[in-house]
Amino acid sequence: MDATFDATSGLAGATGKVPAVRLRLVGLGLTALLGSILVLWASRTTWERVERLQREFAGLKADNFYLGVRMRGEIQRLNETLLRYRLRGETNDAELFRSQALDFKVWLEQNSTNAATPLEYEFFQQVRVAYDDYLAESASVLQARLGSAWLGSRASKFKSSYEEVLNQSRHLLELCDSFIENQRTSFGAFLQRSQGTLAQFQQLLQISLALVLVLAAALVVLVYRGMIAPLRHQLSETRAEVARQEKLASLGVLAAGVAHEIRNPLTAIKFRLFSLKNSLPPALAENEDAAVIASEITRLERIVRDFLQFARPSDPALVAVPAGRMLREVADLLRPQLEKDAIALKLEDSEEAWVRADTQQIKQVLINLIHNSAESIERNGMIVLRVRSESGFARAGATAVVVEVADNGKGIPLEVRQRLFDPFFTTKEGGTGLGLPIAARIVEKHGGELRYQTELRHGTTFCIVLPRVQEDETENTSH
Repeated sequence: MDATFDATSGLAGATGKVPAVRLRLVGLGLTALLGSILVLWASRTTWERVERLQREFAGLKADNFYLGVRMRGEIQRLNETLLRYRLRGETNDAELFRSQALDFKVWLEQNSTNAATPLEYEFFQQVRVAYDDYLAESASVLQARLGSAWLGSRASKFKSSYEEVLNQSRHLLELCDSFIENQRTSFGAFLQRSQGTLAQFQQLLQISLALVLVLAAALVVLVYRGMIAPLRHQLSETRAEVARQEKLASLGVLAAGVAHEIRNPLTAIKFRLFSLKNSLPPALAENEDAAVIASEITRLERIVRDFLQFARPSDPALVAVPAGRMLREVADLLRPQLEKDAIALKLEDSEEAWVRADTQQIKQVLINLIHNSAESIERNGMIVLRVRSESGFARAGATAVVVEVADNGKGIPLEVRQRLFDPFFTTKEGGTGLGLPIAARIVEKHGGELRYQTELRHGTTFCIVLPRVQEDETENTSH
């Protein structure tokens, strides 16, 4: 279908406003849930990264960065002491060397036991082996220098042993340099990881802030659309309805006075015309002018009657009645007339749905809609009558009964749709333009609404939507 339009809103916007509000509320909940999950994920990830960075930082010991430097200094000091002993041959230098060598060995054993990383553990293992070799060569140097005589063979032996000590110390110094370089590389990698973690932490904070802002904006939009906007729209509709009712009330007062003033002259004219026709010969009584006058008087009476019915409709006398029964009675009434124009009036089998209605008024609406469908078809067509149920209304547990009048006529042009329910708007020659407005007012008085769907060259379907009567309300209803 090209379009669907609502003529009235007697069921409190039952045609989809409540599902739309519920959909917005569901969207609001999902948005809040998704935003909360994302914020929690960002917070958890940030917390885990910060904890890992804290553990890595806690594992770092400032003294460890000076292990290689201190070790290098201790070895160089031992070499200097040993060299002094070689040059001076004093026993104090030898004792000092032994004391320094023992202290360094104890320090080396303690730090080897407290190694915190695999790199430190491997380094101390290599240093301990190399240091043992260094001490063994140092013992040879000390032994070669003992005694007061400095013989050539002993001096030669001392020189050879001292060179071995220097070679061993050179190996230890290379290990220290390698360890220092490895520590520098490891610390640089740690700093790089720390900078990366801090950068990710900053990004996660920015993402979290952006998520909070987006979530807040989404909540504001959804709250406005789901709660504030419908309330504003409902308030606007209520104001429009109040203004409309006030205008109709004023129109009703005016209509009563105008109808009274018009009906009296029309009645007098009609009576005088009837008397005139009776006093004339039969040939003159059937005069065309007299027939036109009579026809126009009848038309004026119909306009006044329709105008009064639109402006001041009578309240319906509501009784519980099956909707299908009213369709059958109207179909039986109009089917012979429609068959003259080769228009089939089909009544589909439907469920037994009860409504509370004024049967005469609803029949009047059905007859008006069927006549409009027949005029749209003109000849050789079909009008289908059916009843169906529709749920999802604003009222708690409310269900509606939809009475449909569908035709396969020409459809309603767009320019006509926009004014279809405007009073006194008509496309029919001699029409009053009050048929559909009166039908809409009657349905509205029943607490329902009049809707339609149309498509050019495919037909139109009018729907009378009425509140459904529950089964327990029909038990004591007279048939």
